[in-house]
Formats: sequence, structure tokens, C-alpha cells
Amino acid sequence: MTRSAGHDTLADRLTLILCRLNQGHTLHPADLADEFAVSVRTIQRDLSQRLGQLGDLIERTEDGGYRMAPQYFGKLTLTDLERFAALTGLSGLYPVFDDNFVRELLDSRLESVLQVRGHSYEALDSAQQQRFRQVEAATRERQLIGFRYRKPEGEKTYEALHPYRLVNHTGIWYLMALDGSTLKSFAFSRISALLVSPERFEPEPALTARLDAEDGIWLNEQKTEVVLKVSRDAAGYFLRRKLVPAQEIVRHLEDGSLLVSSRVAHPNQILPIVRYWVPNVRIVSPEGWQKDLKRELATYVSQA
Repeated sequence: MTRSAGHDTLADRLTLILCRLNQGHTLHPADLADEFAVSVRTIQRDLSQRLGQLGDLIERTEDGGYRMAPQYFGKLTLTDLERFAALTGLSGLYPVFDDNFVRELLDSRLESVLQVRGHSYEALDSAQQQRFRQVEAATRERQLIGFRYRKPEGEKTYEALHPYRLVNHTGIWYLMALDGSTLKSFAFSRISALLVSPERFEPEPALTARLDAEDGIWLNEQKTEVVLKVSRDAAGYFLRRKLVPAQEIVRHLEDGSLLVSSRVAHPNQILPIVRYWVPNVRIVSPEGWQKDLKRELATYVSQA
């Protein structure tokens, strides 16, 4: 059997291998090497090193094959399998990428605890890594937490927070937590003196749904509609993928340009994207945002 286009990447290969193991198949390195048109050594590395991080989930057979332990058959969803396979190329994104952490990521319960938005990442020191693991566990186990938080005006102490989610937004880790009746985001690197309480809380479905719908880390419930005009030269990029929060194509104009709408909780959710696409994108409304952007750019050019 020869390799198809769907086998072209490491993530694809590992996903297919995991899917078959999850279905109860016993796999042999020589057969996989022939199918994927790679060396037996490459497949052995996939199975023993990369998939070896799954610990007792995968076991060896007497004839040199690999299979999933029977008690785990069918327990992992395709989303779980794809998540692990994709992480093989993004290990630096997670500050504590060890065997236990990988196993936790494959636990479907964690799908609502950790989210990654963007590809770069910040490096956390050893103390921050330890706090990250503690907060991740508290979030999963629904335990109250408290900590000191560094602000420009000085430190502030927070108590009895309900941790809902850890989000990596454009490379920076944030904690989404309920403080009283207000949902807030905290830059993780500014957290210190963490305390985890044995007291537990019950997550509110409405808040979970709200976080699922968020495109960023600004948690203002009042959203502003922003309408952009995208030139013909850039239209294809906006048609292929969503480049702004809550993106919708409002209209295709005769000259090939687009009107695109977005809803944001803070100007910084969209202004960096508009700056990147200048001169192919301009803000139609709110009109004041376009004027402010033009003044900002004029000042920048005059100082260059």
C-alpha cells in the first residue's frame, strides 16, 4: 500500500495510528513503514518515543506488535486523538510537557479546561510551571483558589475565585476565573502566592458557554460591531479563513472587495489585525476608530 495525501504529515500519521489502536487493531512497524513510505526506524520512533508518552495506554505484543490496552478500547474520541498528534509538533507551547500532562490532555474532560489560540508562546520559569500545574488541576477538579496578582498600580490579593479555564492567547497564558459575580482574565505570569482550597464549586453552564464563544481574553459582555472593507487583493484570505473575531462576510462588492463584520469586546482585538493589513483593510464603522488609526499611523510615519 502506498502513501496517500492524507498521510503527508507527522500529525496525520500519528492520528491514523492512534485511531487504529483505539479500534483494537494490533499494528506492526514493518507494515506501517510500507504504508506510510517511511523507514521502519521512523515508525519505531513514532511508537516507542512519541506514542510512548501515553504510558500504559499502549502495550507490546509477543510478536513485536503494538496494541492499545483492552480496557481503553474506544474510550478516546477522534478529537482526543487529533489533539495529541498535533501536540507532537507543539511541545514547547505547554510549559510542563511530560507524560502525565500528555495523558491529561487526552482526557476529554480537559477539553474545556485548556485552550490554545495562536502559535507562539511565552516561557514560564520553574515556579510558574508548578503553579500552572496546580491551577490546571484545580480547574479540572473545580476547586476554589486564591493568589496575589501583580498590577501596574501594585499587588492585589484575590480569594475564593472559581477557575474556569486556562487560555493561551497569542502566546500568553491567561486564567479565566469568576471573581464574585464577575468573570475576569488574569495573565498567568503575574500570579504569585497561589493557594488552592479543598472547597469546590459547581460551574455555571452559561459562563462555560460564554467562554466557548469567546475569541479572545477580553470578557466584556458588551460587544462592539466593527465593519471592515477588505480590498480585492486581500479578499481571498478573508474568504478562506476567519481572520477577525466573530467574522462574517456581509457583502461581496462589484470590484471584488468585501464588507466584513466583526464583534469585539475591546479595540485591541481587531486593531492589530487592521494595522497588519494596511492598506488593504480599512474600518468603515465605528468611524472614529478609522480616524484614530489614521492619526496613529501618521504620527508613526512622521517620526520614522
